[in-house]
Amino acid sequence: MPFTITQLNQMSQAEFVAALGSVFEDTPAIAHAAWNQRPFADVKELHQRMVDVVQHESEAAQLKLVRAHPDLASKAKMAEASVKEQAGVGLDRLSPEEFEQFQDLNSRYKEKFGFPFIVAVRNHTKTSILAAFRDRLQNTASQELQQALTEIAEIARFRLQDLVQSE
Repeated sequence: MPFTITQLNQMSQAEFVAALGSVFEDTPAIAHAAWNQRPFADVKELHQRMVDVVQHESEAAQLKLVRAHPDLASKAKMAEASVKEQAGVGLDRLSPEEFEQFQDLNSRYKEKFGFPFIVAVRNHTKTSILAAFRDRLQNTASQELQQALTEIAEIARFRLQDLVQSE
């Protein structure tokens, strides 16, 4: 059910977390912390305040957030939003060859960086995701952590747009 900014601004902390706790994958603590920064003028400000919470976290907390995300094209259990996002670009309908490519790249990426490859799939196609995988495997761990956090912020922006309606 979509919410308005006015409704979100008037919610108790528990209601706010229940409404927006899934915006950042399995990390409702971000919504919990952002609630303290109400009122929000609009969804853009709400998003920025939530991103600010992430940016001010310790590296360990940021890594925990990154590691909460599922592998792309995985058959593992994942959050409903992730299932819909991945299905939107066809990652739930891969050929056996495509599935093998994703599994190989997921494995190589996690081995190198210690966390899953994260990309805002709504900005991509299967082909561009595979290209990004290959390109980003050339990055350093520090570069990839920052890129993962940037992608997570974009994913959160899309999820907020789905959850918050104009007034």
